[in-house]
Amino acid sequence: MTMMARLILSFWLALCVALASPAMSQDAPLPAEGATQSVIDYQLWEATAVRAEAALEAGKASNAALETLRGEIADWRDTFLAAQNTNKARIQTIQSQIAALGPVPETGEEEAEIANRRAELQAQLARLQAPVLAAEEAHTRAAGLIAEIDRIIRERQAEALVSLSPSPLNPGYWAQSLEEFSWTFRLLWTEIQGNWENDVRQAEFRDTAPVSLGMAALGLLLIARARRWFTRLGKRARAASERGGDVWQFLVSLGKVLVPMGGLLLLCQAIIETGFVGLRGTTLLNYIPAWGLGIIVARWLADRLFPEGEGVAPIRVAPERRAEARNYTTILAVLAVLSSVAEVLGSIGNFSPEADAVIGFPIVCMTGLVLFRMGQFIAGQISLDVEDEHEIGYRNRIARALFRAAQIVAIVAPVIWAVGYMRAASALIYPAVLTFALLGFVVVLQKLVSDIYRMVTRPDEDVAEALWPVLIGFFLTLLAIPALALIWGVRVAELTELWTTFRAGFSIGDTRISPTDFIMFALVFALGYMLTRVVQGALRSSILPKTKIDKGGQTAIVSGVGYVGVFLAALVAITSAGIDLSSIAIVAGALSVGIGFGLQNIVSNFVSGIILLIERPVSEGDWIEVGGKMGYVRDISVRSTRIETFDRTDVIVPNADLVSGTVTNYTRGNTIGRIILKVGVAYGTDTKKVEAILREIAEAHTMVLLNPRPGVIFTGFGADSLDFEIRAILRDVNWSLTVKSDLNHEIARRFAEEGIEIPFAQRDLWLRNPEALKGD
Repeated sequence: MTMMARLILSFWLALCVALASPAMSQDAPLPAEGATQSVIDYQLWEATAVRAEAALEAGKASNAALETLRGEIADWRDTFLAAQNTNKARIQTIQSQIAALGPVPETGEEEAEIANRRAELQAQLARLQAPVLAAEEAHTRAAGLIAEIDRIIRERQAEALVSLSPSPLNPGYWAQSLEEFSWTFRLLWTEIQGNWENDVRQAEFRDTAPVSLGMAALGLLLIARARRWFTRLGKRARAASERGGDVWQFLVSLGKVLVPMGGLLLLCQAIIETGFVGLRGTTLLNYIPAWGLGIIVARWLADRLFPEGEGVAPIRVAPERRAEARNYTTILAVLAVLSSVAEVLGSIGNFSPEADAVIGFPIVCMTGLVLFRMGQFIAGQISLDVEDEHEIGYRNRIARALFRAAQIVAIVAPVIWAVGYMRAASALIYPAVLTFALLGFVVVLQKLVSDIYRMVTRPDEDVAEALWPVLIGFFLTLLAIPALALIWGVRVAELTELWTTFRAGFSIGDTRISPTDFIMFALVFALGYMLTRVVQGALRSSILPKTKIDKGGQTAIVSGVGYVGVFLAALVAITSAGIDLSSIAIVAGALSVGIGFGLQNIVSNFVSGIILLIERPVSEGDWIEVGGKMGYVRDISVRSTRIETFDRTDVIVPNADLVSGTVTNYTRGNTIGRIILKVGVAYGTDTKKVEAILREIAEAHTMVLLNPRPGVIFTGFGADSLDFEIRAILRDVNWSLTVKSDLNHEIARRFAEEGIEIPFAQRDLWLRNPEALKGD
């Protein structure tokens, strides 16, 4: 298979690997729980292992043979990995039975009945563990053979990349290369001419001519006109759709790929049906659909990345210059196809290394020239008329960096081809071209996701930075990584090896934790968490409001149910995932000591939060004072409590301060509270009259309770006034400031009517040396 054909195949194969990896990992026959050693044919495995070791020792097997051998060993390895769980449940049971018997006494003497039972259990344990130990040993051997095969293949690939080929700059190779190139076409024409002169072929052609010509005509029509048809149809679909016009236009644009591709297949089949194409010509025709698909997809990508009109393009290019970008993209695809055509012709005509180097060199130079010009053009367009880098956006900044790197590749590849490193240059420039195609495909899909999100949600703002489109775009980028790895020469076997390693997970003690366990844990925990939230919602909205429990108690019950539900969900999730916590108890205990010292404040606040919910010294809605801060309790969470002050600011208080510190709760149990209002009158005022007026004012206010009656106290003789206090019990202490204000207003009015003076401080200023103030 040619280089370009391999690259195109790698692109689609990677998508298949990404989707089919879970299924591929289950192809090997896996023994069920409780299976015995007889399920696995270790003699057959021994023969396979010995054959592999002999092939590796000889070092003469081809890469294809090594890949086939590696696939067989990988199947065995998967079987051995699954067999390590043989009798797992029974082994755990017997180990628990042995542990229940206790340790063997230091003297070595114990009751005969216990000793016999211990010996029986240990014999059963050894018999059950035998298949597991055999599977572990075989798994280790298979993994070692696979690693050695991978090392040999990688070394061979590296040697091939740095191997020196004839230089195309040597004029002595030019005539020979031209002759071999011409001879290949003469060989193809000779086959066609021989079949044309064959009477049997002519008779068959006359019978199939109407069908062949009809297929050819239809194929040419679809190739020539389908693009224009679907362009018009896409514009109409976008204009006719009030919602999701870009999505409908994208779906219609797929016809630009599918219909011309169908026409190309019809045309190739029509040529084959004539019967005049020989074996070599049929080989060439088999590649034409792949070549055509590459060019058609490239043109489609160019239309999506650099659309016509004034609309926003995924890559920042001025509308009047997008046609130039589309032309560069199409030319790159044509040159990449020409490289593949040259390689296929070389395999047909059995080109010499000199001819391969000379014929491929002009194509590489043209590809490098177009790639350099395109990189220069796109990077310049992205930076055009930009004063601030943040205006470009992260996607365009990445694209600019990649296109500038492409300029370097476009220069280096032709140079090293000219020197003689043909394989290295080919492995550098053509994967670079295909990388841009892959990234363009990802960008187009990301834009489609944004368009679908806009169509579904109909937001007014730009959705390019919305959460869900960004997350899905990131997921699409991750899916493109296997394809990118295959493009740059990573073998499918290496990708499956990474997946197998990932699927195997890691071991902690005797417990192996795999990604499947994590997925099971996440699913069960998510279900338990959602069920907890449903129960909390039902309690909060339907059940508890119908009871006589106060609001603070209802909040405590709902929060407690949440804590218990999360704990139970985690416990059930761990059990469902098959994670044995007893195996990691020692590690967890050691970690808990370190975590305890580092997180002791957080743990203290957490425990304090639970105490607050159980004892409820403070509830939501209470008016409290703690640490010099006064306000209403708005929320009690696991770690802290949120207090809203009278300035409408939130104060976050750690729960430990509420439990261990002094807290004043003004509304605990009820809202009745007392206020104290201080009043001063001038010396010489009738104190009994003042006391009577103040009592009347207090008793007249609607918020003041008459039982107990408000009190008026003559507290003493101040420096400037006779001091009184009004002490009154309010129905709702939350109105204390309002009540104080009302009482002050009434006191000022009544005192003015009664001629009672409210004094204020006066001071006499005495100068020690008044003559010093006189001038000269």
